[in-house]
Amino acid sequence: MAGVEGVGQPRQRIGASAARWAPAADDEQALKALELYGNPADEEVSLPSRPESAATARRLTQCVVLRQWSLPLQTGEYAVLLVSELVGNAVRHTGARVFGLRMLRRRGWIRIEVRDPSRGLPCLMPVTEMDTSGRGLFLVDKLADRWGVDLLPRGKTTWFEMRVADR
Repeated sequence: MAGVEGVGQPRQRIGASAARWAPAADDEQALKALELYGNPADEEVSLPSRPESAATARRLTQCVVLRQWSLPLQTGEYAVLLVSELVGNAVRHTGARVFGLRMLRRRGWIRIEVRDPSRGLPCLMPVTEMDTSGRGLFLVDKLADRWGVDLLPRGKTTWFEMRVADR
């Protein structure tokens, strides 16, 4: 799948899932991250390529998936874990100063993308029970319905998609 051209942006809604969403401290931090960096469901946001940006990306993902899109808690938990893995790879392996985060929703699917300036492709490695690292793409492969990499003229976008129920 090369991309999702022509995807409409989701309407902002606050539904029942928002009322059940995370503790107030997490909620407040997520809203601060949204204010500071922007909404990745509206347009790609740039984050500094530092380890602490993984926490920011997780907060943004939590805010969009659970609050704005009102998706189930398990979907939010998986999306947060997988975005953390993609961001970790971008920070550790690309040597970039910044990376981009974007979230899209279309009928029956959500898609989360991490864009970086490296054209080096991520590699899905076999993992064993004793491995202490290298499990990121393994988790993406197991928990996402689809994932891939789109090469760009300058860099790449690594993405995953998850099926969601439409109301």
